[in-house]
Amino acid sequence: QVQLVESGGGLVQAGGSLRLSCAVSGGTFSKYTMGWFRQAPGKERAFVAAIAWSADITYYADSAKGRFTISRDNAKNTVYLQMNSLKPEDTAVYYCAARPYTTAQAMGAMSTGSISYWGQGTQVTVSS
Repeated sequence: QVQLVESGGGLVQAGGSLRLSCAVSGGTFSKYTMGWFRQAPGKERAFVAAIAWSADITYYADSAKGRFTISRDNAKNTVYLQMNSLKPEDTAVYYCAARPYTTAQAMGAMSTGSISYWGQGTQVTVSS
């Protein structure tokens, strides 16, 4: 059984930074395209960023471009989301996602129902 466990969320002031981590167990990590989604109160879960299994291709939502960086360490079965220049509108629960045999760009266009595996989420709160 594949499990995804996020960590690194918290409270930060606007303009600050956070680094989220997602540790994956129970599967072949290198097969998965990995991504981050977020869900703000009263809103649908939305795509943030994705990275291909080979780590050489990434894809970002417009809201994340230039501020967030997704990366992965296949030796540690972990994916990261470095978030800089945070804004209050970035406040949300951030979810790690995994799906095999797809591309980073395709993950950006997927419905949440097409994601194979989800983490439990980690809260990010940005104060103004």
